[in-house]
Amino acid sequence: MTMPTHGVNSLLAAISGEGRDAKRGGYSRPVYSDAEITLREWFIAEASVRGLEVSTDANGIIWAWWDLPGSAGDDASRKGSLVTGSHLDSVPGGGAFDGPLGVASALAAYDVLADREASGELVRNRALALAVFPEEEGSRFGVACLGSRLLSGAIDPVKALNLRDAEGNTFADIAAANGLDPARMGRDEKALTRIGDFIELHVEQGRGLNTEQYTDAAGRGPAVAVGSSILGHGRWRLSFSGQGNHAGTTLMIDRADPMVAAAQLVLKVREIATAQPDARATVGRLEPVPGGTNVIASRVDIWLDVRHPDDAVTALLVEKIHGQAQKIAAFEGCSVVLTEESLSGTVHFDAALSASLERSVHRLVPDAPALPTGAGHDAGVLAAYLPTGMLYVRNPSGISHSPEEYVEDADAEAGVLALADALEDLL
Repeated sequence: MTMPTHGVNSLLAAISGEGRDAKRGGYSRPVYSDAEITLREWFIAEASVRGLEVSTDANGIIWAWWDLPGSAGDDASRKGSLVTGSHLDSVPGGGAFDGPLGVASALAAYDVLADREASGELVRNRALALAVFPEEEGSRFGVACLGSRLLSGAIDPVKALNLRDAEGNTFADIAAANGLDPARMGRDEKALTRIGDFIELHVEQGRGLNTEQYTDAAGRGPAVAVGSSILGHGRWRLSFSGQGNHAGTTLMIDRADPMVAAAQLVLKVREIATAQPDARATVGRLEPVPGGTNVIASRVDIWLDVRHPDDAVTALLVEKIHGQAQKIAAFEGCSVVLTEESLSGTVHFDAALSASLERSVHRLVPDAPALPTGAGHDAGVLAAYLPTGMLYVRNPSGISHSPEEYVEDADAEAGVLALADALEDLL
């Protein structure tokens, strides 16, 4: 299929130089970093040049409104609007598409719809908004989807404002430094009533579209899929405390080394998760204190990510891991404390909205499947409060949160048209 060009690849190319990470490879764009701020400014400029009304709310979410013709753009005319968008922040050393593909596709889909409205092909009955959510990855303050959690009230704003980054800055301080009023952050009833449905387009973060079940004779899967569910998942911090000491003068037998305890637990995490079907458990971050090469650490913090389709099993896995951590710590003469940082239950997207997305997408991509995912998204957080759905664009490598994350140009364009068709049918 030859797809007409609607600009998504040129939009992505325009931001491809922002936030490159020379050390890790890929991109590092933590929320309110110079790179992420530049991308926020880029989105505002792109939306403004299209004549959309742009504002940033109390929680740092950017909204770009395409109001109904002749409407005042007031609360009444925007109530129950259709919203699409994603995020612009990244994990450390992440890929080029996780987040920005959804934002750029929203802009490009708007272009398609504006052309259709100008030609008389589209007559809208509701407003459309493009949204950019901050701190989706949680790479700076440790809580994923922080913007959508604040918007919906899924997180206590006091807890959110007291989160700290690696440099010790609170979220309140960073928010204030970027023009937000911490006292106004939290559940936003007005904004929630404006969202009738939310659709998020995202790069597929696995190889679901490239499995034998969906690939053709050439080994190529369909360009687009419709999201069906998100695995329940959470993040926990395990803090091992021991005795800091001199690496050269302290005999091995005299040590209470929290690094040794933490290292043993990392292996146990893999063992416990492997024994449970459909489980994922990962230690992707470890921080020793004080962190000197010739110093036995006094404390080691590790961050644990656990996911499973059954929330009860997720809880059981964390309980087992905590139990092993306590045994290991005691054996090494250390102690350990478990702290829950975020938790989201398994999400099944709104059935009616998903059915509408499937009908729309199948006109363009007849073999587009419904796919579950193990990756969390703002659409998953908002699903508890309003109808949400997702579209995924094929990732040939099946790799994400890595510089190897990839989307082919033709698939990106197909994603734009699929999104535009889905939005048109709902407008």
